Amino acid sequence: MHHEPMSPARVLARRRAIGDQIRAARLHANLSQETVALRAGIRIATFSEIEQGHRAALIDTLIRIADAIGVPLALLVREEPRPATGDVHRPGQ
Repeated sequence: MHHEPMSPARVLARRRAIGDQIRAARLHANLSQETVALRAGIRIATFSEIEQGHRAALIDTLIRIADAIGVPLALLVREEPRPATGDVHRPGQ
């Protein structure tokens, strides 16, 4: 299976999407950024940058954030499926 290189814009968009999902989970749990950062053992500024998509997080940090919020890691990093390159839907097929 051949994979095309991911563009920097796509990486940034995915990072921002993860930040949005972290924020949504945090707000759903009615937690402040400070509370999540303290529970996760990271600086509040670092957590804020991750949530805003301005900083990439190590997988270990994402695990700690998920645990601090009380959600599965998969909830924070899920994305909608995209059609594979070359998959084109044609009417009648």
